[in-house]
Amino acid sequence: MQHPVEIAPARGKLGVLLVGLGAVSTTFVAGTLLIRKGLASPIGSLTQMGTIRLGKRNEGRTPLIKDFLPLASLDDLVFGAWDIFEENGYEAAMTAGVLDASMLEQVRPELEAIRPWPAVFDQRYVKRLMGTNVKTGANKREIAEQVRADICAFKDAHHLDRLVMVWCGSTEIFMTPMAAHQSIAAFEQAMESNADEIASSMVYAYAALKEGIPYANAAPNLSADIPALDQLALDNGSPVVGKDLKTGQTLIKTIVAPGLKARLIGVSGWFSTNILGNRDGEVLDDPESFKTKEESKKSVLDYILQPDLYPTLYKDLCHVVRINYYPPRGDNKEGWDNIDLVGWLGYKMQLKINFLCRDSILAAPIVLDLVLFLDLAKRAGMSGIQEWLSFYFKSPVHAPGLYPEHDLFIQLMKLKNTLRYMRGEELITHLGLEYYG
Repeated sequence: MQHPVEIAPARGKLGVLLVGLGAVSTTFVAGTLLIRKGLASPIGSLTQMGTIRLGKRNEGRTPLIKDFLPLASLDDLVFGAWDIFEENGYEAAMTAGVLDASMLEQVRPELEAIRPWPAVFDQRYVKRLMGTNVKTGANKREIAEQVRADICAFKDAHHLDRLVMVWCGSTEIFMTPMAAHQSIAAFEQAMESNADEIASSMVYAYAALKEGIPYANAAPNLSADIPALDQLALDNGSPVVGKDLKTGQTLIKTIVAPGLKARLIGVSGWFSTNILGNRDGEVLDDPESFKTKEESKKSVLDYILQPDLYPTLYKDLCHVVRINYYPPRGDNKEGWDNIDLVGWLGYKMQLKINFLCRDSILAAPIVLDLVLFLDLAKRAGMSGIQEWLSFYFKSPVHAPGLYPEHDLFIQLMKLKNTLRYMRGEELITHLGLEYYG
């Protein structure tokens, strides 16, 4: 056994800073409140229901992850949020329409107590939304200082020990790293000059990292995944993860595609279409925001199938992704996948998947896990990119020069081996030879 990593105990309260008090955030908060009252089950949460095998298969050591590691208790979570609308947590949850009113009524006072602070917002980055609860200032650097002031006031008011921030806001327009993103000095100068290169999510990321707070990006837009903020995260001891929560259709892709590749079944086409009617669907109805999402969703198959290594099977794959805004569905998204397969001797086959899912129901447990794992990473002295949490993302942030790992099962092994490493346990290779001979 190796020496375990020194992990500070989870003493006191953990503040959860949510950027955006929409469907995902309210479903996460309300769900956590219901679970800690014993009124619901944390289905979908690895930290709450998952187990981890330790040692050999015949040793029978398989504790719950939450018993194996010193994770924060759900009772110690305190919620705060920014939003462009002034609705409190209960009103926002009713507007989102994900959870039944009867369920929300059971935690109504706690939700009503969450009143969002004015948000950092510029319609240039999310063109389909308009809000009135918005910060103003001379420049983006000053607005970032307002966010830091909100964080400090929240921490003092609730006597918090630690904090984690999660961007649960809408998808911003497609951007790529530019000169303003290459160093902390260039980034801060760009904020002071109100440069277009500094999107709203970057202002939040900067504020969190300046405070030494872990930061997660649940959306596909460029945010903390730029050299300037990478360095700031390392300098200030902040773990960073992202981006774009792996929930509906892409979750299914990262389950099915590794299986097809493992059996060396060819794929000539993969047509994916979605219909959804929530605020996310409205935002993605804008071509520039859709471009950001499209890049996130389309990259998955390229990395899993590796057409450069298997050109006969995957080089000419036609991969099409569509997202259609359809208001009657609300948060109940429907994803269709039509997959054209090629088998033995070139014979053609088809696979069709129709996933009628609830986007925020799938996202909420991910947010909970990220909050608890990021807090754990911070207490373990881990900073910068946390690739071991790529299990939760469509476009996992990774070190320069590496390709991202998209195979869900490899991602899960990476996550659990990191947990074993932190506790000084033997890493699991699944070689199995030790049981024979």
